[in-house]
Amino acid sequence: MAYQILRTDKASDQLHALIQYILMDSGSAEIALKYLQKIEHAVMLLAEHPQLGSYPRYSIFKKQGYRVLIVEKHLLFYKIDESKQTVILSAIVDARREYRHLI
Repeated sequence: MAYQILRTDKASDQLHALIQYILMDSGSAEIALKYLQKIEHAVMLLAEHPQLGSYPRYSIFKKQGYRVLIVEKHLLFYKIDESKQTVILSAIVDARREYRHLI
């Protein structure tokens, strides 16, 4: 049975900002849309395989129940609510940045 995917406002805002940045930086809507499709594909994989991601390297996130899925240079932080069969996407951050304060 597929899990429902819920996105926090923060994750939605971060994804929007990321795609806008790629669009402005590359000047190509096609490149931005392809990256969006990669992210969306990864999120849809979580609906079928919520355990797909690994535990984050920072113990504070691990203790809070986060898992992380890597998509190229970005980390998708999420939690699994087994009782509601839900994956909650909490944040999408650049792995090259210090992201502890972004989640």
